[in-house]
Amino acid sequence: MKKYSRIAGTGGYLPERVLTNFDLEKMVDTTNEWILERTGIQRRHIAEKHETAASMAEQSARQAMAAAGITPAEVGMIIVATTTPEKMFPSTACLLQDRLGIAGCPAFDLNSAACAGFIYGLSIADQFIRNGTANNILVIGSEVMSRILDWTDRSTCVLFGDGSGAVLLQASDQPGVLSTHLHANGTHKDVLSMPISIGKPFDVEQELFIKMTGNQLFKLAVNLLGELFDETLAANSMERSQVTWLVPHQANIRIIQAMAKKLDLPMERVAITLEDQGNTSSASIPLALDKAVRNGQIQRGDMLLLEGFGGGLAWGSALIKY
Repeated sequence: MKKYSRIAGTGGYLPERVLTNFDLEKMVDTTNEWILERTGIQRRHIAEKHETAASMAEQSARQAMAAAGITPAEVGMIIVATTTPEKMFPSTACLLQDRLGIAGCPAFDLNSAACAGFIYGLSIADQFIRNGTANNILVIGSEVMSRILDWTDRSTCVLFGDGSGAVLLQASDQPGVLSTHLHANGTHKDVLSMPISIGKPFDVEQELFIKMTGNQLFKLAVNLLGELFDETLAANSMERSQVTWLVPHQANIRIIQAMAKKLDLPMERVAITLEDQGNTSSASIPLALDKAVRNGQIQRGDMLLLEGFGGGLAWGSALIKY
């Protein structure tokens, strides 16, 4: 019997502290109207000093496991997508494994795909389940983006927030994840980056913050994601009308609107958290999915198209029958 993977449970965690656009007006030369018009963001959550990618991942992971009805001991693999790990090593996934009180199963981080990291992790988990290596895999995006922002740079500090989202991917005899599609293009390496290099001598002055060329990234994202949608639907011999929900990376409301238009989907069929959460990088897609599932918007049997893009550039999609 052919083995598929399905999303058995979702989870999400957001820090309690909220930073609004009006708060940012007091910190940098910007306005609530400017931020809202250009990004769609009104507020974002900021981690407290004691919170880390691992601690937030634990919260979202436990929710996903509870929703799936499994215990930590039944988890066969842990994949954490993060560009803001608690430590360079051990991996955030291993730190999470310890927090969950389990040992022995594979656990590793993905940090190379940035905001597309969750899609990359989901694709890897799907392959492990299909080949019979594991039956239950936690795939988590967890980010403390506030700690790699230059809070004097109004072009970036207004965009990002902290949080964690998780799914429990489970083996099934019924189709769930229909296909995943991953891409990268290193020629666009400078459009979105964090230039710090562990390989440089410690006495070399380095930039410690996110750098972004917003206009160029916007154009690339719209074009590349449009092509990605065509690729994803063609691979599954599907029409746009068969997609029930778009669950996009929460980077910019204008990009999301362009993608909804590409699919002929009304905005009511797009999972959006951008207004209240900002861009949480690899956590944004699972957080948006979890919110839409828990508030009853996304129902079992719905056809979901997930997409993400980030530094690399890296981008990817997943077509899922929920």
